[in-house]
Amino acid sequence: MKLSNFKSLLVIMAIAAILPSCKKESVDPTPLPDNNAAELAKVLKSKAPTFQNFTINASTGGTITTSFGTRFKFPANIFRNPDGSITTGSVDIAVKEIQDASAMILADRPTATSDGKMLESFGEFFIAAQQGARKLNLNKDSVVMVQIPRRPPAGMKEIPMWSGDSSISSTMNGYDYQNNSKTVTTTYYVSKGLDWNQQASSFAFFNSVDNTMDFRLDSLFKWVNCDALYSIPGTKTTVMAYFGNKFNNTTGNNYGGEEPSMLYFKPKGVNSVIKLYNVILTPPEVYQGFHSYQAMIPAGMEATFLAISAKDGKFYAEEKTVTIAEPGAATYVPITFSLQEVSSTQLLTLIDDMKSK
Repeated sequence: MKLSNFKSLLVIMAIAAILPSCKKESVDPTPLPDNNAAELAKVLKSKAPTFQNFTINASTGGTITTSFGTRFKFPANIFRNPDGSITTGSVDIAVKEIQDASAMILADRPTATSDGKMLESFGEFFIAAQQGARKLNLNKDSVVMVQIPRRPPAGMKEIPMWSGDSSISSTMNGYDYQNNSKTVTTTYYVSKGLDWNQQASSFAFFNSVDNTMDFRLDSLFKWVNCDALYSIPGTKTTVMAYFGNKFNNTTGNNYGGEEPSMLYFKPKGVNSVIKLYNVILTPPEVYQGFHSYQAMIPAGMEATFLAISAKDGKFYAEEKTVTIAEPGAATYVPITFSLQEVSSTQLLTLIDDMKSK
């Protein structure tokens, strides 16, 4: 045998010896995104709120007004460059604003605190400022005054401010379809959209002259929310929401945040959307779905749910208005959905309808 052929044989034998070992021991903890999830995300993003763009002079400042009518007042010389120097010249301002339930669903920006409490929203905002490719900061002790054309609920003069961070967490503990505590060996990923945490001593105040809710913005490139805690007195319960065979059971397996099955609900007449993202653990097929936080949903509250699922290359959805029942002797209230196939256009229509509920 020639030396070159002998060397080639050794290489082949080495590869053959290595491959079985790799195949046996390699476990990918972060599965690839589900194609159904990617297609659903594409449809939602096609109508999700986009940035509104403005230009102001950094030296003189100025006021910009969004399509909703929210005003951002920038004082003169408010911006500083990454090296700490004062910014001069034109500055590009980008604002993403979420003001209704439909936009909250499309952008996956529900209104719930990091510990699951409900919030009534008066506006969610992300504000960016750049000069060319440089991201700009605000000078220390300088603020942007923001005026939202909304009135607070009766009897309230101030609304807390909240900061939001994108949140994807993992769990190996949860609840089965009968709300029994359960531990599993598989890690489930839950996409909350955003976790909202109250900013200490930061509020929006009602301005009776301009009929607006006014707050001070002291930093950029983060989500902020003007929200009031919302609660109905009385019994709180846990909701178990069953999708049956329309649930895509790869939900909870994708660490990237794209989910093929989702569930939102909107309390009647309240500008709020709550996302139920905790996957029911190891259920029979008929009971696949999501559950709420434990004892967080007010019994007696009327709300509209929107169940969405992408499976086998098709979209399914159901909009369902219910009054949350008293749990009685049980530890949960079951809600069963019967999702029907919908086109992408029909799905977007259902989402748009949520803002009127």
